[in-house]
Amino acid sequence: MISNSITAEFRSIVGDQWFLDTPEDLAVYSYDGFLLEFNPDGVIIPGNRDEIAKIMGVANRERINIIPRGAGTNICGSSVARKGGIIMAFHRLNKILEVDAESMCAVVQPGVVNADLQKDVARYGLMYPPDPASMFVCTIGGNVALNAGGPRGVKYGVTRDYLLGLEVVLPTGEVIRTGGKTLKNVSGFDLTRLMCGSEGTLGIFTEIIVRLVPLAPAKATLQATYSNLDDAATTVSAIIGSGIIPTTLELIDRTVLDVISNYGGARFSEEAQALLLIEVDGEEILVETQGKRIEAFCRERGAVEVERASTPEEADKLWQARRTAFGAVASLRPNCIVEDATVPVKMLPAMIRKIVEITDKYDLRIGILAHAGDGNLHPLIMTDLRDKEEMARVDKGLEELFEAAIGMGGTLSGEHGIGIAKDRFMSMEFSQTSIDLMRGIKRVFDPNNILNPGSFL
Repeated sequence: MISNSITAEFRSIVGDQWFLDTPEDLAVYSYDGFLLEFNPDGVIIPGNRDEIAKIMGVANRERINIIPRGAGTNICGSSVARKGGIIMAFHRLNKILEVDAESMCAVVQPGVVNADLQKDVARYGLMYPPDPASMFVCTIGGNVALNAGGPRGVKYGVTRDYLLGLEVVLPTGEVIRTGGKTLKNVSGFDLTRLMCGSEGTLGIFTEIIVRLVPLAPAKATLQATYSNLDDAATTVSAIIGSGIIPTTLELIDRTVLDVISNYGGARFSEEAQALLLIEVDGEEILVETQGKRIEAFCRERGAVEVERASTPEEADKLWQARRTAFGAVASLRPNCIVEDATVPVKMLPAMIRKIVEITDKYDLRIGILAHAGDGNLHPLIMTDLRDKEEMARVDKGLEELFEAAIGMGGTLSGEHGIGIAKDRFMSMEFSQTSIDLMRGIKRVFDPNNILNPGSFL
C-alpha cells in the first residue's frame, strides 16, 4: 500500500482527477489482454513529460513500482502490476505532434492510436506500415514497448524498422533523447533500438519519431482455399522462395474456419482444411503480374479455389474471416491462449505439423492462425483456466511447442513479447550469460528496479 502522503504528492503533480484508486478503477486496470489479473495500488494518468519526470522522481525516491500501460491490448501480461505498484496510463498523451512529409516521418505522443496515425499520414500519400490486429485500439507507445508487428510484417517489417527516435523519461526522472529524424544515424550505441521491445522495463516514452513510406498505388487481394493443410503451408514457402514478397500472407486452419462460420456467418467449402489470404502492393503493372503468379502457385500446389478481389469492397469481404478470427475463437471457451512461436519460413510446414501433433497428444483444442509469410504462428489454445487438469496438459503442450520452435531455429516471440506469459521459457532461447547481460542493462537504467518489475527479466 502507498501512504496517504505519497498519494497526495502524486495528486499534486497530475491533479486529483488523474490519480485513481477506487476499487472499481483498480479492477479496470488489473488485467490486460493476457489471462491473469493483478490489482495495482493506484493508476496515474500524466498529461506531459514534465509530470512524468516528477512522478518518476517520487517513485524512485520511495521505491514505488511504476508499470507503463498503453491500451492494455498486449497478450503477454506486460502491463499489469505483477508485483504491485502504480499503473501509468497514457491516453491523455494522444497527439500527433507533426507529420513531416518531406522528411517522411512523424512525431507522436505515446497514446496515439495506431489506426489514427495511419489514417492521418495517408492524407499525405504516406503509410505507417506496422499494423497489429488491434490497430484500431492499440497505441504507438505500446507498439514500441512490445516491438509490435502485424500482417504487413512479411514485406514491411515490424515497429523497430520504422522507429527513428525517442524522448524517454528514465526511472530516475531524468530525460534523454535518442535518434532523430535522419534516416541514417550510427552515432554511439543504438539506444533507440534497445528501448524498442523493452516491455516497459527501461524507460517511459513521451515522444516517438517514426519513419513513413509512400503509399502503394495499387494492391491485389487473393484468397486460396485448400483441402489439405500441409499443401497450404508448403505454398507459403514456395511463394517466398520465388522472390515474390507479398504485403501479407495469412494462414487460417479448419478449426478456426469452423469457429468463424458459427460466429460471424462466413461460409467456406466443406472440403476446406486451410485458407491463405494473400495481398501484394506496388505499381499496378507489377501487382497484376505478381497476382497472376501467386494464383498459379496456389493452384499448382493444391488449392481447390482461388478468389481475387476486383474492388475494395470485395477485398474487405475476403479479409472478414481474418479480422473476426480472434473474437470468434475467444467466444468458444472461457479462455484463449494466443501464442506467438516463430520459425524460419521454410520450417513453417514442419512447425504446423508439430502443432497438430501436440493437439492430438495432449487432447487440446488448438486452432492455427499465422502470419505465414514471415513464419510467425499464432496457435490459439481454447481452454478454461479453472480446469487444472486441462491446464497441466496446456503447459506440457506449450513447453513442447517452444522446444520445437527453437529447435527449428525459431524464437519464443515474433511480435507479442515475453512479459509474464513466457518468462519461464527464456532459458530455452538464451544462455545464462545472455540473460545476465540483459539484467545488467536493466540495472544501469533502473538501479532500484521500479519500472515494470516482474516482467520478462
